[in-house]
Amino acid sequence: MFEHMLMNRRKFMKGAGVVATSAALAGCGSTTSSDAGGGSSSSGSSGSTTATTAEGYTLVEDGKLTLISNFAFPPFEFADENTGEYKGFDVDVANAIAGKLNLELNILPTVQFDTIVPTIKQGGKADISLAAITITDDRKKEVAFTEPYLDSNQSFVVKADATDKTVAALNVSGKKIAVQSGTTGEAWAQENMASATIVPLDDIVQAMSGVQTGLYDACVADLPVTSYMISQSYSDLMIPDGVYSTSSNPAGGQIPTGEQYGAILKQDNTALIDAVNDAFDDLWDEGTMDSIQTTWFGEVICSKPSE
Repeated sequence: MFEHMLMNRRKFMKGAGVVATSAALAGCGSTTSSDAGGGSSSSGSSGSTTATTAEGYTLVEDGKLTLISNFAFPPFEFADENTGEYKGFDVDVANAIAGKLNLELNILPTVQFDTIVPTIKQGGKADISLAAITITDDRKKEVAFTEPYLDSNQSFVVKADATDKTVAALNVSGKKIAVQSGTTGEAWAQENMASATIVPLDDIVQAMSGVQTGLYDACVADLPVTSYMISQSYSDLMIPDGVYSTSSNPAGGQIPTGEQYGAILKQDNTALIDAVNDAFDDLWDEGTMDSIQTTWFGEVICSKPSE
């Protein structure tokens, strides 16, 4: 069993690599400018070259699959404070996909979550993003999604000793609800808690820490992430029962949004989209996706999702 302790934000990111117990769970072309750089299992590039492969897809840099993500979303993606190495479920999946494509994974420095879709849409800097990105119709207008690779719900987090623990009790003037900017958690809170003040933040660690210190009354974020963080560092927080009860989920305890995560790529890079989907199929068939889930969640929390 994991030792539960209170951590500040820096200490949490240092310790986030501990495996959680289950809690609810890739020539010739034009040169383009890039700020890509280190902080990864593969060093970032100082410039980027758009290359067309023999397979017919384009890459920012020949021989490499270049990944962009927000590395403050454990256990999906985070940075080891001591080494700067990027780790997590999505990092392991991206490495496995790159291996299937016979490419080296090149990880760009962390960016804010709400800049990822515009960066992929524009092209020239990154080939792909895995960042626990929920497949939505609005995002499909900007980028292409792969097949889904994980199912998820949202969750509602409060202090363990909080008096107000339900959406109804907190959806009132004067209450502050923390969310990560640009996420589906933010969208859900804006739609369902319009009477409260919704506070968009750069990352989920800020949101959880703010609830812990009393700066915010609650936060809304992806269930696998909040469950992991509570098990690791925030033992004085909880996902309360009965928060958002429905006829099919009378006990509540999570917000049943039925979301699915997909990797995103530039819409016109269809050959690469097909290649990544083929890689996902192979990874499911050979059990690699199950193995990566077990590494980061303590068990398989999702079989191969259906679209």
